[in-house]
Amino acid sequence: MSTANRYLFTSESVSMGHPDKVADQVSDAILDFCLAHDPASRVACETLVTTNLAVVAGEITTKAPLTREAVDKIVRNVVKEIGYTDPEIRFADTTVQVDCHIHSQSPHISQGVDKEGAGDQGMMFGFACDETPEFMPLPIAISHRLVNEHARLRREGILAWARPDAKSQVTVEYTADGTPLRIKAVVLSTQHDPSVKEIKNGEDYFSDAARHEVLAKLIKPVLEADRPDLIKGKLVVMPPAGETEPAVGEDDIKVYINPTGCFEVGGPDGDCGLTGRKIIVDTYGGRGRHGGGAFSGKDPSKVDRSAAYMARHVAKNIVAAGLAKRCEVQLAYAIGIAEPVSVLVSTEGTGVISDEKISEIVKHEFKLTPKGIREHLDLRRPIYQKSASGGHFGRGESEFTWEHTDHVDSLRKAAGI
Repeated sequence: MSTANRYLFTSESVSMGHPDKVADQVSDAILDFCLAHDPASRVACETLVTTNLAVVAGEITTKAPLTREAVDKIVRNVVKEIGYTDPEIRFADTTVQVDCHIHSQSPHISQGVDKEGAGDQGMMFGFACDETPEFMPLPIAISHRLVNEHARLRREGILAWARPDAKSQVTVEYTADGTPLRIKAVVLSTQHDPSVKEIKNGEDYFSDAARHEVLAKLIKPVLEADRPDLIKGKLVVMPPAGETEPAVGEDDIKVYINPTGCFEVGGPDGDCGLTGRKIIVDTYGGRGRHGGGAFSGKDPSKVDRSAAYMARHVAKNIVAAGLAKRCEVQLAYAIGIAEPVSVLVSTEGTGVISDEKISEIVKHEFKLTPKGIREHLDLRRPIYQKSASGGHFGRGESEFTWEHTDHVDSLRKAAGI
């Protein structure tokens, strides 16, 4: 097969210790606190984290006892759960300063939401495909598993030198019809302590021994467990930037581990983190489109979150029902209005019936008003902090109801297949 009939696609993920994900988890932990005490809470919470500082702000209307002391405790608990407990790295549960700037939601927004309308205008997308058992694109699915496995190995002391901040990236080669052919490249950057640092030419470097430990204990096992059929050649560890690269065969997988050379300074001390800045990581790794709004820190009256979950639910059920190999669903809303202003289904030419027919079936089979979405997916529960790392989609936890395939039979019947 010539390379003209192939293409590469790349997606990334970030760990729970990445600064932006720290912020997402804090915002969603505050949302969970509010929903646990008051399921009707209206929450739009934003968090900023940097060196020994967490700033929590936003509009929250709730009967929950959300005092400044409560916010302070929530923030410190999240930071501790993630693994930032060492004051030496300048962001820790015991040393972080917590600033709280929260006020109530605008009554002009509330008047529309109180009538069961959408909490804002906007368009939301959902996507699913048959590349993986969880109906997710392969590059983002493997990227998520790499950072999730990184967290497990760190917590269990198997990579004892690892710190919470990490990023992954996976490149997959596809045939022209969208079938995964081989894994072409993997990038894994992990924060580390000084014990695996060595000096080369007067500069700090991540040691070769630690680099091969990451390959042997993390990257290779994940790839072999996930898609061994897509490993066509050897895994070749590439040297840090500036060093001579080894010869790599057509089928070999290039593996980049801490390619800058050293990653000792990281987390919120190395980079400021903000809620909602990783929406491609949260969704489909760029393979499917996403709407303009982020998810974390928002209660389910905000269609930025709830309608994006429903769009994923619809798309996943369509693919699981065998109506298409790939499916993207767009829902659009006007603030204060309950019914979506548009519903669009695209199967990229893979549907067994027309996209227009599937769109009509979707309108009859699914409740697409904000109230209908909240009730069908049971979204007024404290389930969101867990969603704020490792992606919102393709998850197996039972509480993530948008991943359930409970409409498969009805969709097949409506489609006549």
